[in-house]
Amino acid sequence: MVVQDKLQDKLQDKLIVQEVATRDGFQIEAAFVPTPEKIRLIDALSAAGFSRIEVSSFVSPKAVPALADAAEVFSGITRRPGTTYVALVPNPKGAERALAAKADEINLVASVSETHNRANMGMTPEASIQGFAAIMQTVRGEVSVNATAATAFGCPFEGSEPEDKVLAQVERYLALGVDGVTLADTTGMANPRQVARLVARVLPLVGHERLTLHFHNTRGCGLANVLAAFEAGARRFDAALGGLGGCPFAPGATGNICTEDLVSMAEEMGLSTGLDLDALIALSRDLPRLVGHDVPGQVAKAGRPLDLHPAPPLKAA
Repeated sequence: MVVQDKLQDKLQDKLIVQEVATRDGFQIEAAFVPTPEKIRLIDALSAAGFSRIEVSSFVSPKAVPALADAAEVFSGITRRPGTTYVALVPNPKGAERALAAKADEINLVASVSETHNRANMGMTPEASIQGFAAIMQTVRGEVSVNATAATAFGCPFEGSEPEDKVLAQVERYLALGVDGVTLADTTGMANPRQVARLVARVLPLVGHERLTLHFHNTRGCGLANVLAAFEAGARRFDAALGGLGGCPFAPGATGNICTEDLVSMAEEMGLSTGLDLDALIALSRDLPRLVGHDVPGQVAKAGRPLDLHPAPPLKAA
């Protein structure tokens, strides 16, 4: 009975979903999503109730042409009170552009894996983190800063990453004075037991208000990993509408965990997200028009679990 009561207490907690489709999702799309469509989608996501939306990325347009309109998107969106609008930045120049665009928060990313960081950022993780110090000087407390430890659960080139190595990177981030930390399963290699162990070790350092988990669904474990992290005490999770996204430096990688699938699962479990699931399903069903292909999300295809259908003709007894 005590175990059952504790589980019921957890089921009354809020699961916070943070939307990343318009950055992490759109960045690898072959077709350029027009700027007005991005703005329309972000405004609709704001209206659906998100507390945090990763809008775009201030990287070189040559490196990520799909997000070359980041400044225009930031200037065009209607900002909802209570929603934090985030920009990913790679360097001080990107941070200056994000400040000029009035981003509420910047997100920094370095891989735990040296090989992956060299492929993705063109430098070692140590060099990336040293560069973050310059970015912190650039922002000087004007906006909040989140730092992401990519490949925290494994690298397709190096294999499993030692937990102590991940913790050391988290401690480096905290020493820089960041406001939040994300553990990212960039390449979809995590499993639920591994997730529970690492979250249990990182939470005492960061706290559940400042820790985000970022899962990909490459091997079908995305929602199981969310549940494992939640049971271990994590409360904040990135997700992408329709399951868009993926890492260009992860062979075989598919998209992020799907926002509407996650919200549907949470609601069925009695967890509050504060999000409008019907609105999310409608937005997800419109994504193929924007990106030119089907998207992985399941709830938008199958409907909510209690979207009942007429019974088929019944045979006589």
